[in-house]
Amino acid sequence: MNHPNVTSGDGMTDFGRAMNELGIEIICANTPQAKGRVERANKTLQDRLTKELRLHNISTPEEANLWLPEFMQDYNNRFATTPRSDLDFHTPLSASDNLDLILCRKETRLLSKNLTFQYHKTIYQIHVDRPTYAMRNTVVTVLEKPNHEVIVLFRNQPINFDVYYQQQKQAEVVPSKSIDQAMLNASKAHTPPPDHPWRKFNLKSNAPSKGDIFTLPY
Repeated sequence: MNHPNVTSGDGMTDFGRAMNELGIEIICANTPQAKGRVERANKTLQDRLTKELRLHNISTPEEANLWLPEFMQDYNNRFATTPRSDLDFHTPLSASDNLDLILCRKETRLLSKNLTFQYHKTIYQIHVDRPTYAMRNTVVTVLEKPNHEVIVLFRNQPINFDVYYQQQKQAEVVPSKSIDQAMLNASKAHTPPPDHPWRKFNLKSNAPSKGDIFTLPY
């Protein structure tokens, strides 16, 4: 459920903001019929695509990316609908459209007296050639690209910065759909060395002997 009072600023999502900057109008599925078509398409992709990957013995993202055009062609051959008009209404990108600065997370921050700001439990320190007092309480824009690279803009121009302090990563909440993958990644994160103490544990040598309290009847 979406709560209107939870989001900050204008309440627009990053997707909505990106589409607005690209001049793309979002058409929502406001009727039961349209919602049904969207849900059926999503179910087909979420259910059938994973089975197709299994049938083709594909288990890595690299293999999936190479095979994806074949799946798209087959999917379109079965489900595509011929448009009523052959006119292409797509607008080409202009010289000012920088997708790296549009298709990303974008938030604003207020600089402190020390020209620092906090973003996702990390404190950043910016560097400018002008006097530091001139930049106090200035609003900067923080961009986070899909590869988690951070860019800081002042008046739409990138400025230099350093990571002043980064909080140690703590336990994070994992969505229920990602628990299996998170557990698999955690199991592969660290392998105990051959001389680890637990490898030397011998079940037979540590078994309770006769007369031990664990062998007494209830």
